[in-house]
Amino acid sequence: MIDHTGIHTKDPAKSRAFYEKALAPLGYAVLMEIPTEYTGGLVVLGYGVAPKPDFWVAEGTPEEPKVHTAFRAESRKQVDEFYAAALAAGGKDNGPPGPRPHYHQNYYGAFVLDPDGHNIEAVCHDPV
Repeated sequence: MIDHTGIHTKDPAKSRAFYEKALAPLGYAVLMEIPTEYTGGLVVLGYGVAPKPDFWVAEGTPEEPKVHTAFRAESRKQVDEFYAAALAAGGKDNGPPGPRPHYHQNYYGAFVLDPDGHNIEAVCHDPV
């Protein structure tokens, strides 16, 4: 089981604005901000559903190749809401909400590119 993961961003203010809005429909929020005296002056944010962050966004050079991170949604409606919120927050379409039967019968996902070009997805595995 994965405990946490993360990415790097060149513009932490832009990424924070994006992720706060894009992940809100999934119940995610900034749960922790590491004080800069521990990070060498860099912004490090922990997102998650309370009580613990599981997705970290840290100031630095974005990964190459870009990272794909998928967040589990509780419903197809949440996938749709994530997609709309992510686009409204400046994300770029990388695959609108819909079924992806080539993954499995009930796979319903949406994909957006974050400000650094990382492929961020919300997915629901339920049949409705």
